[in-house]
Amino acid sequence: MRLFVDLDKCRECKVCQANCSYYYHQDKKGIHSLIEYLTFSVICRQCEDAPCIDSCYHNALYKLEDGRLKRSNFLCTSCKSCLIACPFGTITFCMLDYITSKCDLCLEREKVLCVESCPYNALELKEVEKEDIDKGIFFVGDSFVVKTTKWFKDDLIFKKR
Repeated sequence: MRLFVDLDKCRECKVCQANCSYYYHQDKKGIHSLIEYLTFSVICRQCEDAPCIDSCYHNALYKLEDGRLKRSNFLCTSCKSCLIACPFGTITFCMLDYITSKCDLCLEREKVLCVESCPYNALELKEVEKEDIDKGIFFVGDSFVVKTTKWFKDDLIFKKR
C-alpha cells in the first residue's frame, strides 16, 4: 500500500482541511510537509537560476544533488519571499509554515486520519503497480504515489507532455 496524493486536487483547496494525527506536534500538520516534499519532487521546475533560492535572504532553500529543492526548517522564517519569487507558482502559502511537522505516514496506526478527513478525496491508500506518465501518476520514494501534471525540463519552453 502506498499513500496516493492527487496534487491537482490539493491545489484546488486554498487551505488544507485534512487533519493529521502526527503525534509529536500539537498543530498536527504533517500533511503540509508531505505536500511540500511531493511538490518539490514532482512539480518544481528545478530552475537553473532558481530565483526562489536567490530571494531567500536566510539561505533556507537549497538544491539537493538530484536538483530537487529542500527547505531548511531551522533557517526558514516563513517570510514567503520564495513564494513571490517563484516564476511558476510552485511554492504555495501552506507549504511555508513557520513551525513544521513531518509526516510519519501514520506508521503502526489503524486509521490514516488525513485520508479519512480530506473533504476533496485528494488522499487515499491504495496499491499502484507502476507509474503512468501519460496519466500523470508518479512514484516518489517507496511510500508515495502522486497524481499531477508534471513538467519536464527537457521539453522546450516547459510544454506539458
